[in-house]
Amino acid sequence: MLMMTRISTSKNNRPAIRLRGSLIRLTQLSTLPALSGCRRSPTFSIVGSFFPAWLVCMFAGIILAAIVNRILVRFQLDREIAWGIVVYPCMALFFACALWLVFFS
Repeated sequence: MLMMTRISTSKNNRPAIRLRGSLIRLTQLSTLPALSGCRRSPTFSIVGSFFPAWLVCMFAGIILAAIVNRILVRFQLDREIAWGIVVYPCMALFFACALWLVFFS
């Protein structure tokens, strides 16, 4: 047997229904920024295999940091860097992020 339930429309329940509706709308709207990332990711075809752009930028950043290292060694300025193990990875990260911003933003 089918049971029918009666929805109460008294004034006491209306604020709760409005609050619930507001929470549902707020939840739905809060998911919209996450959907902005659902677009084509930047990739490169290298010898038939697709590589993400961040990987290419990271590799280029490491190469540029190595070039800066060679320049500093050539002019004997590498002795002035006390924490080379920290400076050169940070330099590679800087170059990778700068390349990403220049080419993909």
